[in-house]
Amino acid sequence: MALTISCSNNPKDFIPYLEGYWEIDEATLPDGTKKIYNYNDTVDYIQISDSLTGFRKKLKPNINGTFQTSSDVEHLKLKIENDSLNIYYSTPYAQWKETVLSASENELLVINKAKVRYLYKRYQPLKSNHDQTP
Repeated sequence: MALTISCSNNPKDFIPYLEGYWEIDEATLPDGTKKIYNYNDTVDYIQISDSLTGFRKKLKPNINGTFQTSSDVEHLKLKIENDSLNIYYSTPYAQWKETVLSASENELLVINKAKVRYLYKRYQPLKSNHDQTP
């Protein structure tokens, strides 16, 4: 898989792409080891307001195009610091930060404190055989 990096040096340009449904594609550990995710039973939904705050929720896609969700939510705040776009997450149990390395219409690349890089791709609903036209 080719990795697309945005040509922009302005982390503000990544913000419009963050909102929406994402599924993890691969994780790259600091030593270069990759874990490929061929199947995901959950999707991350990110919503961002004009105040650069929002939330991320884990959703489980259903075959009919709807989602199952829980009441769990990760609140988030976007901050541009040192020429980087950082996402600060908080739950009642933990707080952490991820840095957006690139974001486009179809890919999102972030890195966490442990230097693990997560590549997400825009979620595409599964099509059942009933949805296909001959």
